[in-house]
Amino acid sequence: MLSTASSAGREAYRDLEKRARVIRRHIVNMIAEAGSGHPGGSLSAVEILTTLYFGVMKIDPKVPDDPERDRFILSKGHAAPALYATLAERGYFAVETLSSLRRLGSPLQGHPDMRKVPGVEMSTGSLGQGLSVGVGMALGARLDHRYYRVYVLLGDGECQEGQIWEAAMAAGHYQLNNLVAIVDRNGLQIDGSTETVMTLSPLAQKWRAFGWNVVEVDGHSFSELFQALDSVAYAHKPTAIIARTVKGKGVTFMEGAVDWHGKAPDRKQREKALEELGE
Repeated sequence: MLSTASSAGREAYRDLEKRARVIRRHIVNMIAEAGSGHPGGSLSAVEILTTLYFGVMKIDPKVPDDPERDRFILSKGHAAPALYATLAERGYFAVETLSSLRRLGSPLQGHPDMRKVPGVEMSTGSLGQGLSVGVGMALGARLDHRYYRVYVLLGDGECQEGQIWEAAMAAGHYQLNNLVAIVDRNGLQIDGSTETVMTLSPLAQKWRAFGWNVVEVDGHSFSELFQALDSVAYAHKPTAIIARTVKGKGVTFMEGAVDWHGKAPDRKQREKALEELGE
């Protein structure tokens, strides 16, 4: 785990913060260029993805199909811009490709396609399915005597899907300690507040009831994310990390605004957002 106590640790955190800012700029630019997309839930997940891809996961962009690699599933597939920007910055494909988001013939579709984008482990977009596939991958690792971990990023609104809880029950039953579910708990979904649409609270207790190790963190704090992900190594059951986040994080006029779940900024809004996300 990175420590802020040393100068090397502080420098590492500063590097992650810079990467997160670059990824956010990519997200804004991509969606503005495409004229459509989902900025709110993409921006809320940036620190989570940055921590995983630049600090935690065992991966090699030069060998994206390495059988020993850790797996990541973006179950909330509408946040594809955040994943694409992270993969590009990590070296899976050229950063210049990002400007082709949602264009005809582009590999970067509105939702991730595992057949077209290096580093994408599952084609997602129909919510509720990612954790089930994660359970299958984690069981597969056990059967093949491999030691990779499977990380699944869930939307909190997505946790209203029954299939999530079927998968959670199976993971708890099989004590899949190589499976980590991270809930992007920004409190908003397309129709409004998650608690108004379908109450999720008490969310942590629900995961514990299904036999999971549960950690609650600030989803924008690298130190808390690292500490939570480090604790996975000592768990004897699957781990759920409930990451409290802000929808639209980093762009003030998008933060906490449900209207930015699925629309693109216009020219002036793009300029204002990029100014806020400047170096």
